Amino acid sequence: MTIDSDPVPGTLRAAVLLLRLEAAALGLIAVWLIWSDLTASATDLTSALLVTVFAVGGAAALWALGGALARRRAGARAPAIVLQLMLLPIGWFMIEGGMAWLGVPLMVLGLGMAGLLVSGPTNRSLGFGDPPASGQ
Repeated sequence: MTIDSDPVPGTLRAAVLLLRLEAAALGLIAVWLIWSDLTASATDLTSALLVTVFAVGGAAALWALGGALARRRAGARAPAIVLQLMLLPIGWFMIEGGMAWLGVPLMVLGLGMAGLLVSGPTNRSLGFGDPPASGQ
């Protein structure tokens, strides 16, 4: 039996769904940034474009990683974990800046997603962990 014929575990499905939701949210932020770049009366154009490109690239990366994990590509797990762990310093600085209402949920999301991506069912589904015993 191949890995692809096994049912997709709930932890992996949840991780894929959350990655896609994060991508959609970041995509909406990117649309708002594009609109802001186009309608701003005075701006540092280089900085504005870099922030916008970063948001667009992040949304594309999250969407692509979600798709790769949905296809059980094990190589997509590590970059997805790294992107989720990036939410920890972002959340921390939001808390320090007085925006705990947003920082704490971002940190919980990052840790929760990392947990889903390293959980046992996800590991087995992606081909990590103990090989099956021979003769069974």
